[in-house]
Amino acid sequence: MNFVSKILKRKVLSGFIIIVVLVAGYFIYKNFSSSSVTTKYITSAAAKGNLTVSVSGTGQVSASSQVDIKPKTSGDVVRVAATNGQTVKKGDILVQLDSSDAQKTIRDAEVSLESAKLSLEKLKQPASELSLIQAENSLVQVQETKQTAIDNLEKIYEDAFNTAANAFLDLPTIITGLQDTLLGSTLGNNGQWNKDYYVDAIKSYDDNILAKKYSDDAYEAYQKARAAYDKSFDDYKSVSRSSDTSVIEVLINETYETTRSIAEAAKSENNLIQFYEDKLTERNLKYNSLADTYISSLNTYIGKTNTHLLNLLSAKSGIQTGKDDITNADRSIAEKTTSLAELKAGADPLDIKAQELSIQQKENALLDAREKLSDYYIRAPFDGVIASVDVKVGDSASSGTAVATIVTKQQMAEITLNEVDLANVKIGQKVTITFDAVTGLTITGTVAEIDSIGTVSQGVVSYGVTIAFDVQDDRIKSGMSMSADIITESKIDVLLVPATAVKTANETSYVQVLVNGTPQQKVITTGLSDDKNIEVMSGLNEGDAVITQTLSSTTTSSTSTNSNSSNDAMRSMMQLNGAGGGPR
Repeated sequence: MNFVSKILKRKVLSGFIIIVVLVAGYFIYKNFSSSSVTTKYITSAAAKGNLTVSVSGTGQVSASSQVDIKPKTSGDVVRVAATNGQTVKKGDILVQLDSSDAQKTIRDAEVSLESAKLSLEKLKQPASELSLIQAENSLVQVQETKQTAIDNLEKIYEDAFNTAANAFLDLPTIITGLQDTLLGSTLGNNGQWNKDYYVDAIKSYDDNILAKKYSDDAYEAYQKARAAYDKSFDDYKSVSRSSDTSVIEVLINETYETTRSIAEAAKSENNLIQFYEDKLTERNLKYNSLADTYISSLNTYIGKTNTHLLNLLSAKSGIQTGKDDITNADRSIAEKTTSLAELKAGADPLDIKAQELSIQQKENALLDAREKLSDYYIRAPFDGVIASVDVKVGDSASSGTAVATIVTKQQMAEITLNEVDLANVKIGQKVTITFDAVTGLTITGTVAEIDSIGTVSQGVVSYGVTIAFDVQDDRIKSGMSMSADIITESKIDVLLVPATAVKTANETSYVQVLVNGTPQQKVITTGLSDDKNIEVMSGLNEGDAVITQTLSSTTTSSTSTNSNSSNDAMRSMMQLNGAGGGPR
């Protein structure tokens, strides 16, 4: 039993040591290991190339050789060039529609393009000597206007000082008259103030509340006017017409407020005396005749103060107008100076680029107008015989109605497209055709007919499209399955980038360009796309390294201390196991 017990104890101890060593090794590894993230960029150079946009569909080779010919646009028939049974060649005109509107559109587009080209030429030309002289004269004129405004403002300040001086010719007399009228003792006895006399004289005939209010209002208005007058008069005495303009401006504002206070005081005293006379007159009592004298004087004071207020207000407005004239002149000088500098420097490169883009747009508009004009001439899509002509001169033709039917020996195929793809498909577009049964065979064709009425199946609207083959091949049999790529639009020699490189944020397209190993974002204007490549109209240069993919990898390394520690721990563990692995 002792022997077995020793063995068990030794095994438990060995197992415990193994666990400790493994845990310690793990934490040592975690503490000493280091990770680094490496970012790699896969780029593709922006390059010129051809871009083709197509719509794909599948169908079968048709057994029929008859096609209804429908116009691409609507209009009145002005000419019918085909007759029943007539043999026609591909491209022969069958029916002509009234194209006067389309021709007018072309004329307008040509004029617009020529105007844009002239504008560009004018923009690139250096400024004429006459233009420079005119710009310089314009600058001199606004500089003279500023000097005139400065001179005018100087005179306005002088006139404003005179206005304040004229006011102070009358204000001392008026403020003294207000004091005598309100606080003099000419009406009562024992040195009673006149304002108190008026109140006492009518207290027997009135509840005395209103009279007291008039008296208090007049006294308060006078005290306010007196304080304003004393301060502004002292300030006036310290100012001369040669003082700083800001000082004169303060004097004008202060004199205006003082004059208004005096006018209010005169009005309040007039109200008090008039109330006194009215109360006595109501009872047929005689009032003191000096009251009329005071009222007459107060009316004179009010008239004078009102005149001074108007003059002072005009002076304030004149100062502000003069300052505004100088500010406006400064703005005009800055504008004319910049305009002259730009005229001497020549056209802004951005303006030239914008005008070049405008020309490109107008050229595209002219091309579109010319393509539209061709729609008014309905041509035979292939060689054949006219089976019927369904219109005559004067009829109105529409894009959904057949104008003729043509029979041909040419092979044709019929495919089905959904309503979304069909929106970009037109009669006459080129088609690339392949066949499931004939490996390696690719031929070209032309869209010959498009159904005007779709077929609805499980909520999806589909339209039939008839394609005429450009070549005949004996290997092609009726009923064979085929695939067609209809070329809806193409551009030659345009700047292209992979579609995976273009990102969009807030309706703005951009790409990342690798510059000296650092990604930089560039906003671009995109055009056509074929799902693999996207046309870049602006914002990128040929040869720019556009990032198409970003790869990140994490590298983990551990120090030699970890390995040595782990190895030492494993050797210790093995020694312990060996020491206790068997009975002694």
